[in-house]
Amino acid sequence: MSRLQPLPRILFAAPSSASGKTTVTCAVLRALARRGLKVASFKCGPDYIDPMFHRKSVGTAVSSNLDLFFSDSNTVKRLMGEQARNADLAVLEGVMGYYDGLAGKSVEASTYAVAEATQTPAVLVVNCRGQSVSIAALVKGFLEFRKDSRISAVVFNRLSPMLYPELKALVEQECGVAVAGFLPPMTDCTLESRHLGLVTADETEDIQRKLDLLAAQAEKTIDLDLLLKLADSAPALEYEKPRIPQLSEPVRIAVADDRAFCFYYQDTLRLLEEEGAELVTFSPLRDSALPEQIGGLYLGGGYPELYARQLSENAAMRGAVKHAIEQGMPTIAECGGFLYLHRTLQDVDGIPFPMAGVLPADAFKTEKLSRFGYVTLTAARDNLLCLAGEFLPAHEFHYWDSNNCGNDFTAQKPLRNTSWKCVHAKGNLWAGFPHLYLPAVPKAAYRFLKAAETYRKDLQNDAE
Repeated sequence: MSRLQPLPRILFAAPSSASGKTTVTCAVLRALARRGLKVASFKCGPDYIDPMFHRKSVGTAVSSNLDLFFSDSNTVKRLMGEQARNADLAVLEGVMGYYDGLAGKSVEASTYAVAEATQTPAVLVVNCRGQSVSIAALVKGFLEFRKDSRISAVVFNRLSPMLYPELKALVEQECGVAVAGFLPPMTDCTLESRHLGLVTADETEDIQRKLDLLAAQAEKTIDLDLLLKLADSAPALEYEKPRIPQLSEPVRIAVADDRAFCFYYQDTLRLLEEEGAELVTFSPLRDSALPEQIGGLYLGGGYPELYARQLSENAAMRGAVKHAIEQGMPTIAECGGFLYLHRTLQDVDGIPFPMAGVLPADAFKTEKLSRFGYVTLTAARDNLLCLAGEFLPAHEFHYWDSNNCGNDFTAQKPLRNTSWKCVHAKGNLWAGFPHLYLPAVPKAAYRFLKAAETYRKDLQNDAE
């Protein structure tokens, strides 16, 4: 069924990472929310953490990933339309540099590709630290690299207010593009980083005060009315609505959710609910038992290495998880969740702590990224999520590694001759470093839920 949906929208991109995309995006999100507008936010690419800051900025759970490696353009447009259907406008944040795409040698799946596929006006966020006139050359290059760059305006970041009037005039004269304002250096609003990117929003000290300061500054020095005008210029969003398989009755799925396990694609969780899951959260850090009457278990990614001692000391939960999986409960464990199922996990100091002990493996700290980026997973045999030979798109990003990563899938890097074996996928368990994006393969999510439904019914029959 074809849908044509009016949706004002705008996208913040940058020449490179660390330009301040997230800072500017959150400042504008908060400022627009303070005007009383309902804003839906989106993140291009596979990042988990930036959407957490978006949600803090606008006070809503709506923040989705738009990723053209995981999904085709119709799915990206549909997800945007569905999640923004009650919003006044949508604000998108890009990933890496504007044109940076697959394998570091293509614009495919780049922020530019998302802007093009969704016909969204882009605003280039330029980090002005250490340069002045060169900024005009940089902007001009980005405007001309593609005939239709979609770049409709520029926002300067980390720029002295004294320099703004002259730099604005220079860029507008030399490049023929509007400058929509600036943010000055704001050291008291810095969003901290760690090995996996930003510290999460829940861990950021005084996050609401920082967001309010950013919004107040945006109201003074960013032309919000111009941004809204650009957003209004976007054409209606057109997409096809597919049929999603659904269970006849809901099944309860326990989802690990605390500071150690917080990396989930919101669209995956929504898909599970749409297909018939009743999601119930629990904390491997704090709780002593799994939720009652569940049929499946979802252990997402996160930072278990930062909480290895606390996770280990919660022996009751470690035992409950191990017992449930060994009794046949269908389980997905991604990255951090995968580490939790190991015999031991080293903390940030290299000290090993006992974990759930489901897998005959030990996890250890490394000094660099073990594997990074998109992969296509090909199943070696039938498993919980797919049949032998079928594909799952995924993403890896981890500094910790394992002495037994599994061999039930082959991971292939896009546009590269690089592959490796990974994932433990036998019986009721799917566990490995790759993060899955199930909206790209709804039938995989449905297979998981059907297995959970069958497991739950078998338990009930045994009880009778």
